[in-house]
Amino acid sequence: MTLLIDLAEPFQFEFFRNAVLAATMVGALTGLVGVFVVLRRMSYIGHGMSHSVFGGAVVGYVAGFNFYLAAGIWGFLSALLINQTTRRRQIGADAAIGIVTTASFALGVALISRASSVTRNFDAALFGNLLGVNTSDLWVIAGVLLLAATVVFFLYKQLLFLTFDVEVAPVYGVPSGWIDTAFSLVLAATIIASIRIMGVTLIAASLVIPPVIARLLTDRFARMLVISTFVGAAVSFSGMFVSYYIDIASGASIVLLAAGLFCVTLLFVAVRNWRRYGKPVLTPKEMSTAEAQALFD
Repeated sequence: MTLLIDLAEPFQFEFFRNAVLAATMVGALTGLVGVFVVLRRMSYIGHGMSHSVFGGAVVGYVAGFNFYLAAGIWGFLSALLINQTTRRRQIGADAAIGIVTTASFALGVALISRASSVTRNFDAALFGNLLGVNTSDLWVIAGVLLLAATVVFFLYKQLLFLTFDVEVAPVYGVPSGWIDTAFSLVLAATIIASIRIMGVTLIAASLVIPPVIARLLTDRFARMLVISTFVGAAVSFSGMFVSYYIDIASGASIVLLAAGLFCVTLLFVAVRNWRRYGKPVLTPKEMSTAEAQALFD
């Protein structure tokens, strides 16, 4: 009973209730979208896109635009530019991401260096500020979560095929061009909705760690989506209590808790597979093209 009272104590504060709700939704959102990022070996894009969006937000602030409007336009344009650049075989995805996003971030840093007032206003964007979440932030995050879930639901098979075999997918009638564009826009929206919560420096971790944990636990794509979404939400929810009771930054507590869970999962899978196979196999089998194709039959 005492434990329940202690856990309920933080909920008497409105800022904590808002923060927990925002963190849980962001955790679920990044866990869901992150599955596609990890399996397509584009983990760097979370780090890069957050830097790009930061640059756009600074430009918007200087020009007097709304944060979400400025960051949204800049983020969507960056996502489209990266998507088009990576279609050129001479340029790898990592190079395209690096060029577009670091240039945007450098522009933001250049503008910040011109005025100290800008620096103070963008501390939250750099490091996150869960305790400063307001009602409009909650609606934005909820809207993007609903958008991402809707896109995944209606384009599930196409996204699955493109994730595992982007070269073969068009042969089977998958419109890779516009689906890639749709995913890029969903990813950009995820970054924009999360940046004020997790900050530029921590978004990449929230996009990568839950999917990697899910990948270690299952070789079924649908199950991986569910596990990753649940892990992201659960870790974010729990991380808020850790932050409250030991008085550390909320974003950092969430990421450290996720990293700790990853280590425990890694050890669990290694022991389980040692008993099963006689060796510590850590990765499930890859889905073959034939298995992906079967989804369309």
